[in-house]
Amino acid sequence: MGKPFAARVGANENVFGPSPLALKAMAESLKDIWMYGESENHDLRAALALHHGCAPENIMVGEGIDGLLGYLVRLLVEEGDAVVTSDGAYPTFNYHVAGFGGVLHKLPYRDDHEDLPALLEKARETGAKLVYFANPDNPMATWSKGADVLKALERLPEGCLLVLDEAYIEFAPEGTAAPIEIEDPRVIRMRTFSKAYGLAGARVGYALGAAPLIMAFNKIRNHFGMNRTSQIGALEALKDQSYLGDTLANVSAARQKIAEIASENGLSSLPSAANFVAIDCGQDGAFAKAVLDGLIKRGVFVRMPFVAPQNRCIRVSCGTPADLDSLAAALPEALAEARTS
Repeated sequence: MGKPFAARVGANENVFGPSPLALKAMAESLKDIWMYGESENHDLRAALALHHGCAPENIMVGEGIDGLLGYLVRLLVEEGDAVVTSDGAYPTFNYHVAGFGGVLHKLPYRDDHEDLPALLEKARETGAKLVYFANPDNPMATWSKGADVLKALERLPEGCLLVLDEAYIEFAPEGTAAPIEIEDPRVIRMRTFSKAYGLAGARVGYALGAAPLIMAFNKIRNHFGMNRTSQIGALEALKDQSYLGDTLANVSAARQKIAEIASENGLSSLPSAANFVAIDCGQDGAFAKAVLDGLIKRGVFVRMPFVAPQNRCIRVSCGTPADLDSLAAALPEALAEARTS
């Protein structure tokens, strides 16, 4: 466009930013940037282990969830192996599977939720190595109860691994995180500092799982892939749980405001367990795309799901009050333009 957006509320970034303690520590670390990052992520893994009540051997740190998904697929998927996911779910996982020669089997959402029982049944039919399931989901922000995820595991076929992407788990209602034993070999969980902790640009993610699987990452991971400043920032962000609480309150208020803006314009929104809200534009994907284009033309950056019927929605990330004021001003005009086009 040749100019900055008035409101950047499309990439599910945390506009409220990281802990000031993390920023201070990262700034102070720059004088030592000539050094490599610690190859074992020792201090961060130890702190995460204490935070989650497990051993450091149950945690692998990597270059965001994207990087960890790539390592996982490289570790387990060979040419022709079946992998199951939802059609319209996080696409980066699919790119990794395709890149390593896996065969993707996709299933539709059910009532705007990823359909875990159906995914597991498809895994049984295809002999899948991996099943990808995000809870909460992106792009719809819907979620499943953790107890239901645990019960569904009874249907996971032998030799198949459930990849449980929990990037947005900090924003979700209590009981969303599945009560799965850390040494359960059927599941690997993915977490990140990109969302609730506000460190998307630092690229710090981590996997939680049974020690034998976690330690197998050492066979193929980039041992010096983590930037030392990112390691330091993530460690300080994890310590500052008070700031995390402030962020969660800001996100909750923003979700409510986005829903109000939608309602004021005659639209509905889906209940959200993430740091974004899916607004149902009430027609088809072409209409939603016209609304999105109208918002972007007016300086409000949003995105939308890319598979029907979820593509009837636009996806708005939680923003500052000023960001959402820009959305409130632009949405009526974008809707009017879309309805006449």
